[in-house]
Amino acid sequence: QVQLVESGGGLVQPGGSLRLSCAGSGSMSRTNVLGWYRQAPGKERELVATITPVGSKNYADSVQGRFTVSRDNADKTVYLQMNNLKTEDTAVYYCHLIASNIWGKGTLVTVSS
Repeated sequence: QVQLVESGGGLVQPGGSLRLSCAGSGSMSRTNVLGWYRQAPGKERELVATITPVGSKNYADSVQGRFTVSRDNADKTVYLQMNNLKTEDTAVYYCHLIASNIWGKGTLVTVSS
């Protein structure tokens, strides 16, 4: 059974940066597309970014140019580098193994002065 564990969340001021990690365990295939999603208080979960096994990336318009997704297939880890954070980026961020529909438990990012 694959498990995903997110880490790296925390409190940061507007304009700051954070790097989230999502570590996979178990029989996680290196061929899976992985995604980062987020859910802000009172809002629906939304897609932030995806990355394919060969490194093709897609981003939501709201984070384009500020966030960068990457993966290390050998370590079964996916990263989300978040720069120039805004208060509206405050949310719980989730890692998602798309084909298997497996979610991590999330990590909270709070952007506030």
